[in-house]
Amino acid sequence: MKKDYLFLLGIILSGCLLNPLKLNAQSFPFVLPDKKPDQPLSLAMQRNYDNYRAPKPEDNELYTQFKYTALKGLDYSNHDGTISRRDPSKVIFENGKYYVYYTHRQTATPPKGAKASTETIPSADWDLSEIWYATSIDGFTWEEQGVAIPRPPKPNLGHRSVSTADVLKWKGKFYMYYQGFSEASGLRGDDCPVLASYADSPDGPWTPVNKIIIPNGPKDSWDQYSIHDPYPLVYKDKIYLYYKSDFDGQPNLIRMQGLATADNPLGPFSKSQLNPVLASGHETSLFPFQEGIAALIIRDGNEHNTIQFAKDGVNFEIAALVELMPMAAGPFIPDAFTNTKDGRGITWGISHLTNVTTWKENHAMLLRFDCDLSQDLNDPDMKKHHVYHRPEIYLKNGLNPKQKKRISEKNEALLNKN
Repeated sequence: MKKDYLFLLGIILSGCLLNPLKLNAQSFPFVLPDKKPDQPLSLAMQRNYDNYRAPKPEDNELYTQFKYTALKGLDYSNHDGTISRRDPSKVIFENGKYYVYYTHRQTATPPKGAKASTETIPSADWDLSEIWYATSIDGFTWEEQGVAIPRPPKPNLGHRSVSTADVLKWKGKFYMYYQGFSEASGLRGDDCPVLASYADSPDGPWTPVNKIIIPNGPKDSWDQYSIHDPYPLVYKDKIYLYYKSDFDGQPNLIRMQGLATADNPLGPFSKSQLNPVLASGHETSLFPFQEGIAALIIRDGNEHNTIQFAKDGVNFEIAALVELMPMAAGPFIPDAFTNTKDGRGITWGISHLTNVTTWKENHAMLLRFDCDLSQDLNDPDMKKHHVYHRPEIYLKNGLNPKQKKRISEKNEALLNKN
């Protein structure tokens, strides 16, 4: 018996020595291959190689964590809700300093809703606002310079509020695109046109054009009412102006992003026949990257919390899944207006936080974000796979009274049944 056992064992061992991979022919390698291995793969592993720019997030140039820093130099009246700064533009560098433009509201009271709004009481955080700007030497401490785009007198478009600006530099001149409200936000949704002003200097003075830059779509189209968050880039010798619209009706509006292009900053702009070009995202934040355009998909939609990429600036694909994204991100993009064929990416910018205290004192504040979405930076601390949050962060996202009541009633019904 012992001899038979040893004979069989020898056959098995010799077979394994001759073909050591025979018993594990389908095993996936211990060291994750940089390229897709030539073997049967699950759908998950196929996605890992086909859908992302690298099989490991730390090797993906469009994957990052985001770090945040409070800005110095800006006053918020003890956060009582009477001063708000939100929706920053892209950061630009001119005259030896950084510039950022933003929605600025300074009112006697916090927002009170559309029905309670007056000529001095705002309906929403961006109501009764103007576009202000600030400058900085280091990107952390900012000096507010005051009004860039004031509200024009009635009956001009934007006489109620001008907000959500972004800036373009084109052939030595500067152009500002922004939303112009002629009635309190909330009376008819947030329907308002995109307007523009131009200047010879980033400090102004800014000359208003007094015409609608991007027209609304035809009746029953996705952007028939709202054209928000104008966001210009120079790409392929043209001005690519991305924008957001919300549609599908209340109470749960759908937000998606469209694209209009032009040869001249003041138009005429032609909308892409493939609009919406991005099916998710609340704010509009993009930047040139390599040969194409990358997009930060912040909040809202099936593909929120993603960074996407389009070689043609139109057909976007998910490049990375990320977390804790900057709201209303205004990145510093050195090559935003250079018609680059090899976009270098971004490493920092300005974003905002809304509802800083409570809804009773509703206002927003600006802050700085840092990241590694650049071909010229390799920061391993920005490439970690997750962020740890303290318990209070989770516990703040607790059940509301309606949910607690539902659970209590189900528990009571279960107990009574037994």
